[in-house]
Amino acid sequence: MKEPVQVVQRPLISEKSYAAMAEGKYLFRVRRDANKTEIALAIAEAFKVDVVSVNTMHVRGKERRRGRVHGFQPDWKKAVVTLAPGQKIENLFQGV
Repeated sequence: MKEPVQVVQRPLISEKSYAAMAEGKYLFRVRRDANKTEIALAIAEAFKVDVVSVNTMHVRGKERRRGRVHGFQPDWKKAVVTLAPGQKIENLFQGV
């Protein structure tokens, strides 16, 4: 089994993620090769919570330009983790 630090890279903090937190859903950036089972186990171990479901999506990297030089940001994977009712992650930056 992989360590939580190897699976979960960082939490995603935005207005949309704060709105989802009110519903018990938390957004994380995870490794591209991580599957839903590994993500659920990593979140449960890192934050000591019960994970109900995990939804994942691939995010395509954007093109970035600086003058005439251009390149691409890498593709990455986003996970939406739903916790059991009544549970929440107190300090989001503590466990990862």
